[in-house]
Amino acid sequence: MPDILLHLLPHIAAALLYAGLGYYFWRTRWNDTGKPLDPLPMQAWERGAIVVALFLHGSGLYEELFSSGGLRFSFSLAASLMLWLAVLIYWLESFRSRMDGMQPMVLPLAAIAAALPVAFSQTHEIIHAQALGFKMHFLAAMLAYSLFTLSALNAVFMGFIERKLHHRTFSRHQASLPSILAMESLLFRLIGLAFLLLTMTLISGLAFSEQIFGKALVFDHKTLFGVASWIIFAALLVGRHNYGWRGKVALRWTLAGFFLLILAYIGARFVLEVLPGRAWNHETLRLSHVQATGRNSTSAVFTNTEHDISSI
Repeated sequence: MPDILLHLLPHIAAALLYAGLGYYFWRTRWNDTGKPLDPLPMQAWERGAIVVALFLHGSGLYEELFSSGGLRFSFSLAASLMLWLAVLIYWLESFRSRMDGMQPMVLPLAAIAAALPVAFSQTHEIIHAQALGFKMHFLAAMLAYSLFTLSALNAVFMGFIERKLHHRTFSRHQASLPSILAMESLLFRLIGLAFLLLTMTLISGLAFSEQIFGKALVFDHKTLFGVASWIIFAALLVGRHNYGWRGKVALRWTLAGFFLLILAYIGARFVLEVLPGRAWNHETLRLSHVQATGRNSTSAVFTNTEHDISSI
């Protein structure tokens, strides 16, 4: 078997297993069969199958991230890692709340995310990956992104269920979901923890930037969108605590903050790595600048490029 196929096999196997499980949960939890509503509890073999998918997905991500001896990263790996952590958190939460009815939405998204490194294989070597400060920054950022992704999924589900309840319709898939109050409680627990991690990410990012590059703050698109997202989630938590925000107000603020957070890294990396025209223009401008200003500017350009890649 060619090495390239062995390299991609965990991603492909995880994507197929996620997709199969998503279809299975849709058939057993969402599909209206005309039978009386009798929500099925999550079976041990179903939990085990999700664990197998998580193991395959996680092993593929580990190989992509650390196979070079350092740390490699990209838009596709970031999205894939976020959905891997989202599935893991839902799996853990299922031991305390009813979560099997949410699997038909989460698992298909995980299938797409697991396949992204196969479709978009371009990665970047991350410098200073062995530094403790960077490791803390990276871990906090990925956990925060994953928890906010999960919060956004929860918010979409809550809006959908609330609309169904207002129309006085009740279907099979709603019987397998947690209650609105339970989902709302989970939403704000996720947002609270993710907000703490985002705060750690911003603080550690500033400290790491000063340690490596001698600059306390680089005001680029990631900083702008990251701080804007932090402000939105801070306002949401204050509004929840002081004014009891809930329902549509909370959902809109959650999705707005999540959108800005995604733009802080995933959107920028997608434009640079996936859209050929934009990536070509970025490289052309860099080469033109090098040719116009000489060798000394070449070093500066590469320094700025390294800083952009490192400031996740």
